[in-house]
Amino acid sequence: MAYDYENFKADVYKLTDIDLNLYKERQMKRRIESLIARKGHKDFQSFYLAMKTDPELLKSFISYLTINVSEFYRNPAQWQLFEKDMIPYMEKNFGRRLNIWSAACSTGDEPYTIAMILAKKFPLSSINITATDIDDDVLAFAKEGYYSAKSVERLPKELLTKHFTQVDKGYQINNDIKKCVTFKKHNLLKDRYPSGMHMIVCRNVVIYFTDEAKDEVYKKFHTTLSNKGILFIGNTEQIVHAKEIGFSAIDSFFYEKV
Repeated sequence: MAYDYENFKADVYKLTDIDLNLYKERQMKRRIESLIARKGHKDFQSFYLAMKTDPELLKSFISYLTINVSEFYRNPAQWQLFEKDMIPYMEKNFGRRLNIWSAACSTGDEPYTIAMILAKKFPLSSINITATDIDDDVLAFAKEGYYSAKSVERLPKELLTKHFTQVDKGYQINNDIKKCVTFKKHNLLKDRYPSGMHMIVCRNVVIYFTDEAKDEVYKKFHTTLSNKGILFIGNTEQIVHAKEIGFSAIDSFFYEKV
């Protein structure tokens, strides 16, 4: 029998612990086929065999697979709503020491954005953000905290001036903000979830998952959140079965655990 995408998915799972069955097949298969062609391989089998012996190729595959697109203050209206309404809501319900999880944080733009906005109201010592991703390379990048001018171009000038140092061809985030964020490796589709979170921020990630995988992730998010905790999702997403899972929409892209 010819080696096909089904064989490839099974072998990738054994090699990486990433279950491609939980991603939308047509979309993901097309992305992988494009990568295979760009890397000069003829089919799924030759590409898989190459990844087994080439750690750099394997790393680039995982990075490509996890679709690392991020920037500071992405979708500004959402961040303005976060600052204006969600922070006072959380302070009222949980006090001034907040536990926030930035899930699938990519290169760190999102959790650092959260930290800088919170720092306008709270002492840095009370800001506790856990940021996770499946990709070791983007986590290493995030910990370094060095960003291009393009990455920070949407950031309000006051935050850029206060929390970054301009360096050669880019910006370095200051250590006081870096200390507010703890980066960890985590696979949303496989690993155990944390608990006791007051907010989960997971934006523009689950759109790549199957409907069944999405529902499972949202159910786990519900368990992870404290009562009245908030889930902040992306501007292209909605929780179809929100009521059944136990969420109530409190504003655009913000859901409360009920």
